[in-house]
Amino acid sequence: MYVGLVNRIRLVGGVPRHVPCVPAPDGWQVDPEALAAAVGPETAAVLAMTPAMPTGALLGPAHWNALAPVLERHDCWLIHNAAMERILFDGHRPAHPAAHPGLAERTITVGSASKELRLIGWRVGWTVGPSRILSDIALVGMTNVVCQVGIAQRAVAAALDAPDADEDVAAATRVWEQRRDIVLRQLDDYPLVRPHGGWSLLLDTAALGLTPGEASERLFRRGRVAATPMTGWGPGGDRYLRLVFANEPADRLGGLRGRFRTAFG
Repeated sequence: MYVGLVNRIRLVGGVPRHVPCVPAPDGWQVDPEALAAAVGPETAAVLAMTPAMPTGALLGPAHWNALAPVLERHDCWLIHNAAMERILFDGHRPAHPAAHPGLAERTITVGSASKELRLIGWRVGWTVGPSRILSDIALVGMTNVVCQVGIAQRAVAAALDAPDADEDVAAATRVWEQRRDIVLRQLDDYPLVRPHGGWSLLLDTAALGLTPGEASERLFRRGRVAATPMTGWGPGGDRYLRLVFANEPADRLGGLRGRFRTAFG
């Protein structure tokens, strides 16, 4: 998971409890029952992102069905990070938890223009949730978040309301899916895990006999590829390296096989 989210939990005095996201032949999987079992009397909120960053793992109806009764039992929130919810591949469609009748009044959705609209540096986002919590969220936002300038807010609103807004995101997603497919084909004999959304994928460096840091240095120095070690990005991050294809043209990605051969043999 994104390491910044772990640190934000700790900053407010919370204790993160992780649920495993495990690789399978067709991509990443999260056991719905394991997710539900992680909720207990001391749980304040469940933090979920789909597709997740950096794995591209998906959560869906099975996970919401498992969570709904335990969230009601322990009276806690579901915070849904929706920054990438429409960046989905392989025919998958968004499955928002607030559409579940048992979660509609417990879901806080945090959206962002950074990912889907490709406005990363603008830092404009929004929060949607039940009215009983929004006043608290507004107060926290005013005192803890950098205020956005009006021109950025108006620009994002215009982008969201444009007649071709949905097609714009769909077109960008098709490009990202094409790039993902190129990377998977180029590196089909390396231990990659297939993402079903987002704009990054992970390489299992332990299967190569390397730490993520060692693999990152080899790729950079020998193959001229910049890739980020996932050390610290959750308990399972210490064996993975992240490849980001958010802004890499297809012709550049077409040379990955040679670069990896140079780096790893």
